[in-house]
Amino acid sequence: MTETLPAAGAPTTPAPERHRRLRMLALLAARVRTAPLTLVLFAALWAVGAATGSLGAGPDQPLLERVGVGLPTLEAGRWWTPLTSLLWMPGIGAYVVTGLFLLLVGPVAEQRLGAGRCVLALTVCQVLGSLLAVALVRLGVAADLNWTQAVQDQIAVGPVPGLLGLAAVLSYRLTALWRRRLRLLVVLMPVVTMLYIGHLEGVRRVAAVLVGLLLGAVLFHRGPARPRGISHTEARVLVALCLVATAVGPLVASLYKDAIGPFNTMSELYFSHVPSAEEVAAACEESARACAAAHSTQRFFDSPGRLMAALVPALLLVLAEGLRRGLRLAWRLTVVTELAWAGVLVWLLVDNYDEFASTGGAGFLIQLMGEAMLLPVLVLVLLLTTRQRFDQLLPGRVVRRLGIVVGAALLLGCGAYVGIGWLVRDQYEPDATFGQLVAGLPSELLPPAYNALVPDYPIAAGGTAQATQIWCGVLFWAVALTALFLAFRRPVVHVDAEDAARARELLTRHGGSTLSFITTWDGNHYWFDERGEAAVAYRVLATVALTTGDPFGEPGARLRAVAGFARYCDERGWTPCFYSVTPQVQQEAERLGWRSLQVAEDTVVPLPDLAFTGKKWQDIRTSLNKAAKQGITAEWWTWADAPIAVRDQIRSISEEWVSDKGLPEMGFTLGGLDELADPAVRILIAVDGDRTVHGLTSWMPVYRDGVPVGWTLDFMRRRSDGFRGVMEFLIASAALGFKEEGAQWLSLSGAPLARVERGGQPTALDRLMDWLGRSMEPVYGFRSLLAFKAKFQPEYRPMYMVYPDPAALASISRAIGKAYLPHLTPAQGVRLMRKLSS
Repeated sequence: MTETLPAAGAPTTPAPERHRRLRMLALLAARVRTAPLTLVLFAALWAVGAATGSLGAGPDQPLLERVGVGLPTLEAGRWWTPLTSLLWMPGIGAYVVTGLFLLLVGPVAEQRLGAGRCVLALTVCQVLGSLLAVALVRLGVAADLNWTQAVQDQIAVGPVPGLLGLAAVLSYRLTALWRRRLRLLVVLMPVVTMLYIGHLEGVRRVAAVLVGLLLGAVLFHRGPARPRGISHTEARVLVALCLVATAVGPLVASLYKDAIGPFNTMSELYFSHVPSAEEVAAACEESARACAAAHSTQRFFDSPGRLMAALVPALLLVLAEGLRRGLRLAWRLTVVTELAWAGVLVWLLVDNYDEFASTGGAGFLIQLMGEAMLLPVLVLVLLLTTRQRFDQLLPGRVVRRLGIVVGAALLLGCGAYVGIGWLVRDQYEPDATFGQLVAGLPSELLPPAYNALVPDYPIAAGGTAQATQIWCGVLFWAVALTALFLAFRRPVVHVDAEDAARARELLTRHGGSTLSFITTWDGNHYWFDERGEAAVAYRVLATVALTTGDPFGEPGARLRAVAGFARYCDERGWTPCFYSVTPQVQQEAERLGWRSLQVAEDTVVPLPDLAFTGKKWQDIRTSLNKAAKQGITAEWWTWADAPIAVRDQIRSISEEWVSDKGLPEMGFTLGGLDELADPAVRILIAVDGDRTVHGLTSWMPVYRDGVPVGWTLDFMRRRSDGFRGVMEFLIASAALGFKEEGAQWLSLSGAPLARVERGGQPTALDRLMDWLGRSMEPVYGFRSLLAFKAKFQPEYRPMYMVYPDPAALASISRAIGKAYLPHLTPAQGVRLMRKLSS
């Protein structure tokens, strides 16, 4: 399954997924057993509920008034209710869900905070959150807010506010990755449910979270949060979670009994409801057509057509999966969906202006429109702000197949509805015409609540007409959503998938420089010479064709590719720039009259005679010995085979690193999490006896005749509170393992904007690069990285940028900046300039 060095090169076999799940369940059970406070509270909740007969439907009214918290109980002098409300819940469903939530949060909180702080956080958040919620309701009543008028008589029970507050406190003790996610969940979901459900319990939860965030800041001496960086992968996850919240929150409110939230006015559009007997009676009093429509809708909900009621949240959840994967198609569809949603709201509000104005005047209409439009507007703002994060493209054939499947399903569904409807037109009330059937198509493809958009849609009365009305829309959306979800789950492949496969075959067969494997990363296009013997990987930014590393392919054709690629760019009006190339390519470019500039320093460690002996290797031996004493071992994995727990820790460590920088990860010649997924990339992790990952490195192969003869270091991350010296330990362990496999060398990769002194007079551009390297040092630490690599006694090899036209240096510099920081937002750009200027 895994192996411990020095047997670094042996194949690894991942454990079966079933065994992993069993181990995860066993680990969860072990954590629960070591959380006495969680077990005591869990047992107390169920014991008190059973003893007082409250498990079924919650405490009866006399008991609720003695132990529940609310404006009536506090005004009656029952000061103990903010605390006693913790021990009861409103029903069996709440007991089950809250119990699971307690078992999930409690053990982690006890481990990270300690039992004493857990008791303090739970109690303070429960009590102060309840008091703050009641105070807010009192203020709302005094301000004559309609919503709070309905809440003021409610009495609430349950420990969920305290648990949410505890989770907010716990977030201060988590890594940046889970701190963001947990805070987003514990803030967003209570806020959304409070605004849509509107009960006192929702107000308590929001208030308790606010108390928890403040308490955590006090306990752990955290001031106001300074701006933090965030990786584009994590940004996608957070945006997707926001979209999930906007779908699930209103959906839960729609299913909730007596939802009275201020934003619940248009909840019918999220989840359509079957008309009640009173609504059917009122429709029948209005007109014969309205009566027939109401009965038709009732029959619709007695069939599989009821699935259409949840169409909007189902669509949003599918789109959230696409956003999580960073897909541009999902981003565009989400924007269209939110715009359509906002358009429908505006149309309904304008169309019913007279009714709303007569109910509460123009002020009521403005308030209603503001409440209804707030959610889609906020989602649109979020999507537009983060649009640069969603740059992943689906393969063209997948998009075409998706379009064909959805288009065919739409055509067949609409054709069946109109065609069959025309054949049985006498089964509609009144008899349907062909034009009415065509005009009624929107009512077939949208949830029942949207029928108001189609006032003259045909009403099915007969059996065949009803079946057509039920199944055409359901089957279309079942096909469309399934096809969309499967397309989103497809692997995101290279922009030029066929060329990428051809280039990789050429690279594997003939090899290249230490950085040539970077040419397989997403975002590159490929140029091949006439004979197909050599290739150049490049990306076009504005009018600059920026390459990645040396040309690769047959050794005799590599240098000739420089001139060939230059001609190719000239034909298209591009400025070619070879970046991070070896001295051989630099010399060939200078022979063509090009300029060159050193941009990095490659560090190569020969392996055949490597031995960590002598004084110069003292730091490396110390790291190896300390790791052995602390029970830390090195294990090889690939991303696909690594256990879920290992992958999750890797993501968390990486996100913590990005957060501490306050700026996005660099790309181009520096890999991130996405590049770990390549099956040819090997990951070496340092783990202790508790399976805690202290650090990791990733290694890219350098081929010759189809066999790796060297390895290049790419991804390096270490846990902030982990084993000191973990990077030295990992690199030394990798070197020993690669040496045993027969590799000739390993490269510690290039250190950008850093170089060693080789004598000679530096040029003006060299001095400019030195200044830029010094300026960037506090931000990304390139020179410190070069100093660290010096511990391994490497051979230093300069890496150059070569370009034909000095006049294009400004545009080349902008292209390089865009390549390294493709997701830099304007705010982060300002922050970066401030750091550089300071």
